[in-house]
Amino acid sequence: MSWLRALKETARSGLKIERRRLEPLIALRGAAGLALVIGVSLALFGPVVAASSAFGAFQAAIATFQRSWRPRPVLALISGVSLGLSTFVGYVTGTHLLLFVALLVVWTFLAGLAWAAGPTGGIIAASNVAIMLVTITLPTSAAEAALHGAMIMFGGVVQAALIVLFPIRRWGAQRDALADALAAEADYARRLRHDPAAHFDPVPLMLARRAAAVTVREARRRPAELHGSRGVAERIRPVLASLADPAMGVPAEGPERDRVRELLGAAGSLLDAAARAIRKGDPVTLPAPAVAALKTPDTGALLTGPPLRAADRLTALLSDVIEAAEGDGTKEERAGAEEAADAIKESRLPPEHHHRRPTLLRLVPVILGAMRREAHRGSPILRHAVRLAAVAAVGYLIGRLLPLGHGYWAPLAAVMVMRPEFSQTYSRAVARFGGTLVGVSLASAIVEAAHPRTGPLAALAVACALLMYLLMRTGYAVGQACVGAYVVFLLGMAGDDLSQTVFERVLLTLAGGLLAMISYAVYPAWETPRLRSRLGDWLKEGGRYAAAVVDQYADPAERGQDDVRRALLATREARVAWQEAVATARHEPVRHRGLSHGAADATQHALAQLGRVAMLLEAHIPRKGAASVPGAAPLAEALRRATDRGAKAVRERRVPDWRPVREALESWEAECREREEAPEAGASPPAGTELVRNNVTLLLETLEDFSQGLAS
Repeated sequence: MSWLRALKETARSGLKIERRRLEPLIALRGAAGLALVIGVSLALFGPVVAASSAFGAFQAAIATFQRSWRPRPVLALISGVSLGLSTFVGYVTGTHLLLFVALLVVWTFLAGLAWAAGPTGGIIAASNVAIMLVTITLPTSAAEAALHGAMIMFGGVVQAALIVLFPIRRWGAQRDALADALAAEADYARRLRHDPAAHFDPVPLMLARRAAAVTVREARRRPAELHGSRGVAERIRPVLASLADPAMGVPAEGPERDRVRELLGAAGSLLDAAARAIRKGDPVTLPAPAVAALKTPDTGALLTGPPLRAADRLTALLSDVIEAAEGDGTKEERAGAEEAADAIKESRLPPEHHHRRPTLLRLVPVILGAMRREAHRGSPILRHAVRLAAVAAVGYLIGRLLPLGHGYWAPLAAVMVMRPEFSQTYSRAVARFGGTLVGVSLASAIVEAAHPRTGPLAALAVACALLMYLLMRTGYAVGQACVGAYVVFLLGMAGDDLSQTVFERVLLTLAGGLLAMISYAVYPAWETPRLRSRLGDWLKEGGRYAAAVVDQYADPAERGQDDVRRALLATREARVAWQEAVATARHEPVRHRGLSHGAADATQHALAQLGRVAMLLEAHIPRKGAASVPGAAPLAEALRRATDRGAKAVRERRVPDWRPVREALESWEAECREREEAPEAGASPPAGTELVRNNVTLLLETLEDFSQGLAS
């Protein structure tokens, strides 16, 4: 799209207000911690130190609202401690302009690289740098700077302590992630009733897997209902697809299809019931019609072969979900669910190992390694770090040179709005300016008209913080209006910002936002030119997943399924990376550069089909001890090599050629015919032979559709 249209879209996005679920109790807890810190600081040290400690408590509470699977007290402590250290070091070097600018460049560059560890780390690091620019103006000596830094850390400790003492929805983020995954499976089961080839978005399962990672200490404290359900949900998905697909043996219409629809509807109802129970921590309430549908003996009379095996496996997996969702409630609460689970259960699955998460100390080398991997020319994270450091330094120098006073408003605004992505940076810049204009104007008008003393100013600051915590997820502009008013009231309490006019504050904020926008235009990190690379990565990982599944049929007695699981996870990561890249590229003022919108849609559909066919094969992987399928190993190797070469061709703007896969399939089919026609053959081919033949043919067709879509 053009620059003008891109600017309009990002401006509209930045000023958008959404209806989100509010969390008033969490907001009240954060505001109470802030009020406690301000009160203690005022009583012991006075308003100036209270302002510093309030910034620490304010930022620590904001850190706990970020999307992270780490414990909330840990996030509050990390934010408070890092901001306290930054304040002390910043003040010590602040008297030497060149030394402080050098420190600011290093600090912001590392904050930009922190995005390599995830959005939470990047947001906390950038926010701490921005607030440091304000807090270093409050002390008057090194000793006072140390006191201010200590009180800022105290603010983080208070917020962490309140979370421990007054927990609200313990493991709430993990519960929501797991419940969302089960609800997505339920919706998928219902859609399969009417569309046997319906697609499934793996993002909820990916989030649930990340949420399920725990340290050794967390594994001992995790609620029982959060154990095992995610792994079962992962195994349910291919079973649902296999049961619904007509290619696996169930006709498109007739009594068999009606029975399949009934099973899928029952599965959706039971998964929804488990999701509600896990989200709220309540006992499972099973819908009686769904249980009855699974218990009926008609399944064995109507279904045979792969559909019957899929139906039996579905009932066993649903039983596991129900028992896991029950958790460790009372015997009375579990009695009904256990009875229903026993009624539909056929077999138990082996217990799943914990998905380990490194502790904070062990996370340090992981983060450093992620930063090193981003240290290359084409990395968007590295470009973001360079932009952030340059804009912070330039904004600080401009603020110092302009005769407006308190020039930190310019670099503060720039650092807060900048993100590695174009649309987020521009939309946040517009929202920051609009929110600051409203918040600063209202707060300054109140201060100039009423001339409130320290106590009322502190109360107004806490009220603004409460509104910020409550409304921050409804829109960035709304949150920034509260933040702007909060800063004015807090600095007014410290007696440090009364001389600056509204016009000067807004002008410096506008300057910071413009610097951020200009920096992205001058040194961009467009996602559009990388679309072919992302598409090639998805093709490569999708081919490896399909090859790993086919390889399982070659020697079931010897091969484990770890390689299939790893390939599936890699495929999901590549698919999500592609989808995010496409969504980002649609808002960029850049041409498609070799991949049109039509080609992107066609190739995406083909690769989704590739993953779906591989998933159908995965649902029927033979158990250990089953007879091997002759010729499966060469087919798997041909798939792996062809998709690797095809990914390279996509990156080099060529159309992949799938003749090696077709030749391998034709050769295998010829061998199968010779074996069947041989008079001494006698025995029938292994059970999975026809299944592999049909699905590899479908895999080849999807790959050829991919090439046709790319060529168009």
